[in-house]
Amino acid sequence: MANNVLIGNMNSTSQNHAPTASSQDVGGSGSNQQNTDYVDQQDGTNINDTDTVFDEDGDEVVGSKRAIRSPAWQHFIKFKLNDEVKARCKHCSKVLGADSKNGTKHLLAHYQRCLHKPYPDIRQSILVQEKKKLDGTTTHVSNYTFNADTSRKDLAEMIIVHEYPLSIVEHHGFRKFVGGLQPLFKVPCRNTIKDDIKRIYDYERDKTMSLLAKTKSRIAVTTDMWTSNHQKKGFMAMTAHFVDQNWNLQSRIMRFIYVPCPHTSDVLADILYTTLCDWNLDRKVSTLTVDNCTTNDAIIMILLEKLPLKSLMMNGDLFHMRCCAHILNLIVQDGLSLIKFEIERIRESVAFWSASPKREQNFVTAAEQLGIPYSKKLILDCKTRWNSTFLMLSVAISYKEVFDRVKTRDSKYTCFPTEKDWELASEICERLQLFYEVTVMFSGSKYPTSNVFFPLICEIGYSLREWTKSPIEEIKMMADQMVSKFNKYWSVIHGVMGMAAVLDPRYKLKFVELLFPVLYGEEKAKIEFQNLEAFVQTLFQEYVSSNASKKRKSEGFYGGSVPGSSSFGSSISSGHRVGFKKLLSDIASITRDDDESGGMSELDNYLKEKLLPKDMELDLLAWWKTNGIKYPTLQRIAKDILAIPVSTVASESAFSTSGRLVSPHRSRLHPKTLEALMCAQSWLLNEIRATCSEETEAYCRSVEFDYDVEEENTKESGTTSLDDFV
Repeated sequence: MANNVLIGNMNSTSQNHAPTASSQDVGGSGSNQQNTDYVDQQDGTNINDTDTVFDEDGDEVVGSKRAIRSPAWQHFIKFKLNDEVKARCKHCSKVLGADSKNGTKHLLAHYQRCLHKPYPDIRQSILVQEKKKLDGTTTHVSNYTFNADTSRKDLAEMIIVHEYPLSIVEHHGFRKFVGGLQPLFKVPCRNTIKDDIKRIYDYERDKTMSLLAKTKSRIAVTTDMWTSNHQKKGFMAMTAHFVDQNWNLQSRIMRFIYVPCPHTSDVLADILYTTLCDWNLDRKVSTLTVDNCTTNDAIIMILLEKLPLKSLMMNGDLFHMRCCAHILNLIVQDGLSLIKFEIERIRESVAFWSASPKREQNFVTAAEQLGIPYSKKLILDCKTRWNSTFLMLSVAISYKEVFDRVKTRDSKYTCFPTEKDWELASEICERLQLFYEVTVMFSGSKYPTSNVFFPLICEIGYSLREWTKSPIEEIKMMADQMVSKFNKYWSVIHGVMGMAAVLDPRYKLKFVELLFPVLYGEEKAKIEFQNLEAFVQTLFQEYVSSNASKKRKSEGFYGGSVPGSSSFGSSISSGHRVGFKKLLSDIASITRDDDESGGMSELDNYLKEKLLPKDMELDLLAWWKTNGIKYPTLQRIAKDILAIPVSTVASESAFSTSGRLVSPHRSRLHPKTLEALMCAQSWLLNEIRATCSEETEAYCRSVEFDYDVEEENTKESGTTSLDDFV
């Protein structure tokens, strides 16, 4: 375009001198006269072309009065020789005519084919223009500088985060793709990228250790075992949980270490103790949450002998925490084991119509004929994932009429369910829904879970006792078995869970006192509540004594409902638990009338204050963040207690009895390399979450846990992915 001109002011007083022109350079003129840039060597007058303007193609723009230069003059020197304007190439010294009436196209053409021109430096900035976004945001122009080291680091992080095999750097297709994007980037070999990954691991580990060192509150630790389904190797993962200075719940993996057989309590305890010491957490740890088994009980006893008891809360009485999701899993598995034959016809029907694409298509056709949308695929349950039985029954029930229709479609289909089978399946789903939702809530990682433990466990205990009154024999039998297991594990509420409920301004001691009879009955409830009262007072006095003169200042403000907030009343769906919700409503009306204030201590003042509405959505961490001025000691307790998770695993793994699995290509790596990959992935994903959208947050969760489902489904023949239903 003629209007897009490149403007530049010529320096008529330049002191740069042009090299001597040979006779061959000027077309055989024979002159050996020395010339100066822009200076007439004969009369000493300057060459002034301020009235000459060139467009981007090198053509002169007629009538311009501004001093505008063609890009050709970045590579040529203009001078006068025998009253003729000449241009000398800065790279090869060739002299060409430079009369303004001829433009500069021939100069640009010479530059393009000049053999002495320099190649661009890879460190040279490139002007990058972003595309216009859908929301109408204006384009952004910035400088981009290619850096091979940065690109290598990005490649290593890509392999870490997305679990690509290390051999990807040697794949022909990948190398060809990268070469097309940036020919100057040399793709490293497998050993080099492995070294880059280890450097990233070392850097991120040091940064994580520094973060934990700066954390003034206690650190809760969880540990769980992973296995390699190909080589049957065992790995121990150890994760630290804490509330940071901004009152956000954080978790950071510390180790992912290979544990050779046998996995004895002494071996595992030694690894845990060494890790706590290496990370300087042996005097800051609050609790250790583990699965419920005799080996873990022995590990706790060994650690308590090694750790300084005076540095632990209540001299170590609170150190041992059992994984609540694991206990729920055991309770449900016990109940389901008694009714597996009662739902066998539904299971066989699902297996039959999902066994082949042709059968599934016949099933879909029957659903369409009945006007029933086939929105969820039939799913066969997996023996290691109890929620798959719940999901299998839920989906099958929605297609009850379809199963009736296809009875005559295939003579081989003889296992069709009876009406009694469907009624029982519906009753079972109604019961399992409670455990499904509670397990998901217990396994949350973005909000405190210790404070919701008590009311949810009370609801489970209340519901199980109601189920024992069911007129359906199978439900009553299942409930009796589950009640027995429930009483075995939760006959006594852990002090941390009781304290966490007290620290919730919607519950406090009054609410807990009124709910205790649900768990223990009237007589035992009085004794248990007195024990909890004494525990709360003792823990409070321990914190007062540890720092009597220090008063913490509030670190911020309290906002309204945020994504991390939780509401016991709204987070659990209603419909089949009306009885317990009515009980909560009655208790809330009683506690709402108690608005006395006063008391001699900070704890007394807090307990006497009026309760917040039970069904209020409350960001509990934000509440304690802003109320630190009023309750400084309780704020310190809250920061330690609310960081303690009630589960060792995320919800995607909480339903499984087979443990967590390492992906096949990673399980073949050297244990040190595998630890670097697993830990660095967790640390990098935490950084991504810190500045990401909700969509990216969901993606990060899928990166961390989806392969667990994939590996387990491939392990079980005939199973279907749960991704559409979880």
